[in-house]
Amino acid sequence: MQKILIIEDDKFLRELIAQKLVKEGYNIAEAIDGEEGIKKVKSEQPDLVLLDLILPGIDGFEVLSKMKEDSSLVSIPVIILSNLGQKEDVEKGLKLGAADYLIKAHFTPGEIIDKIKIILK
Repeated sequence: MQKILIIEDDKFLRELIAQKLVKEGYNIAEAIDGEEGIKKVKSEQPDLVLLDLILPGIDGFEVLSKMKEDSSLVSIPVIILSNLGQKEDVEKGLKLGAADYLIKAHFTPGEIIDKIKIILK
């Protein structure tokens, strides 16, 4: 069973996505800030990380950078899910190694799950 780590400080959104993923047969791990996110990536070794950028403490860009610098984590795909929709933010996220960049307002939870399925195939 594939495991997805959701790093998201918005409780409502995190729980909504988690519930949908569980229904689809995925295992879920959750983190509410960047520091916990990095710890969980290491301890849980998820198949994919869904990463918010605006987090308490260290932000999502830093979480992504740290993952890509660590040889044991570098191959884990990361989908950024953010309210930051500026071209520079999107480019920065993709340059840092994100597999995809989804702007929260543009995607329903169902569409986010579809993106996850495509990347995990």
